[in-house]
Amino acid sequence: MDVTARLANEDDLATLIRLYRLLEEEQVALKPMWAKADGLDEPIEASFKQIYDDDRSALIIGSVEGEPLGFLWARPEGLLTQADGEEVGVIRLIFTEFEARGVGVGHEMATLAMNELFTQGIRRFDAIVSPGHRNAKNFFEAHGFKARSIIMHHESEDA
Repeated sequence: MDVTARLANEDDLATLIRLYRLLEEEQVALKPMWAKADGLDEPIEASFKQIYDDDRSALIIGSVEGEPLGFLWARPEGLLTQADGEEVGVIRLIFTEFEARGVGVGHEMATLAMNELFTQGIRRFDAIVSPGHRNAKNFFEAHGFKARSIIMHHESEDA
């Protein structure tokens, strides 16, 4: 099985939007707040344009036998002032279609993204994982990631 990852380009916009909508559907089922707080701003096309225009972001397409079945977006983000300008590479979004899980698509995309950010001097990496998404948590733990922070959320019905 030929599993590959490559940097996305503007010709991939329709594919990225299709994959993003699948990711959004899956994430909202786990955490309804995801579409309002953790996804991309609408319109999605404009958000992907901003990512393309950010030469420090890594936007990756993962494929099996040449068929795009996943995407990943990572970017450097600054740490606190006391980190003296050090940045952390954050995998903000990662998704593979169900049939592409467990065959190496995520691995190829994460490896390429981390290598891209490594060339920018990034040596620390975070990954955003939704609560309840055990497969994503297991994937990142298998790649050496450990929980560093958990965001707790509460919605109040009464004011």
